[in-house]
Amino acid sequence: MIVILTALDLEYEAVRDKLHGLRPHTHQHGTRFEVGELPGGGRAALALVGKGNHPAAVLAERAIAEFSPAAVLFAGVAGALYSHLELGDVVVATHVYAYHGGTSDDDGQHSRPRAWEISHHADQVARHLARRVPEKVRFGPIAAGEVVLDSVTSYHARWVHEHYNDAVAIEMEGAGVAQAGHLNSALPVVVVRGISDRADGTKTTTDRQRWQEKAVANAANFAVALAAELNRSLPKNPRSPVVDPTTPAVVTNNSASGNASVGIQAGQVYGAVNSSQSRPAAGIAEQLSGFREELRHARRAGLVSEDDYSAAEAELTVAGKSLAKTPPDQRKLLTALKRLVGLVSDVAELASRLATIIGAVKGMP
Repeated sequence: MIVILTALDLEYEAVRDKLHGLRPHTHQHGTRFEVGELPGGGRAALALVGKGNHPAAVLAERAIAEFSPAAVLFAGVAGALYSHLELGDVVVATHVYAYHGGTSDDDGQHSRPRAWEISHHADQVARHLARRVPEKVRFGPIAAGEVVLDSVTSYHARWVHEHYNDAVAIEMEGAGVAQAGHLNSALPVVVVRGISDRADGTKTTTDRQRWQEKAVANAANFAVALAAELNRSLPKNPRSPVVDPTTPAVVTNNSASGNASVGIQAGQVYGAVNSSQSRPAAGIAEQLSGFREELRHARRAGLVSEDDYSAAEAELTVAGKSLAKTPPDQRKLLTALKRLVGLVSDVAELASRLATIIGAVKGMP
């Protein structure tokens, strides 16, 4: 899964047109995503964050928490800071500068630079891809601030030139997204920008000449192609919890009196269970509980359809009841687990977890 973010509706539509099988996905706090298939396979979640580093950072963080992507891409337009860049060129940020940081005292304004560097892996994939696409792709630092720059003589223009004179383009969201990635275990973030103007007072003219649409299309083409490449080369879900099957299961000892009976809970309790559940059964119950949580996460991330999720929950119910019996009904438990494999076979992490559980069930005494 790759997350792709945009700031403008025009940028969003350009990326959206290149994804297939789109379906809506609404975050619990209302943020609307669309999840679809990338060309050549793999999935992407697309969102519109609006203008500015602050909303970009918040919604990037929200997308990362919701989908646990392998990488985050930001696709959009930027203004060129140097004349060697041509309108329509694509720029991939090697560094993103947050250029508004600084101090002001009696001696004047002093810069306090902040910068985030593209991950080596993502940089290598992007450079290799750039050799194979029709768009002219350039690599260099990008400055991200909170204003639309359309001058070479304004205070902001002079500030950027003085303190960030290797920046080749300027925009308004890259720093926020880069910070969100940095705070999530240095998740790879790639900022892809199409040059729509020269940030020199001619923006109105270039907009009338429809350079924004051309730059958006080029950035979207490269960003979607890069997302597909990263989806194939990066771990699908680097922060998924991994259960080591060699780790001894935790067993909870319970006591009961009278006619009461207690047991291990695997997500839900189904009727009366036995107080003497074996250590292997307890370990399997714990693994089933972990699998259920991963299944719910995959559903939220759009990796499992609603129909498959409902069917999988039904099989987990059967598995839980079969495991709670004394002795566990191994045949029904294996049947339910094998049906689960068929339902989640497209999600490698879930299928791998089930294979471990099935092996443990087959090894039960």
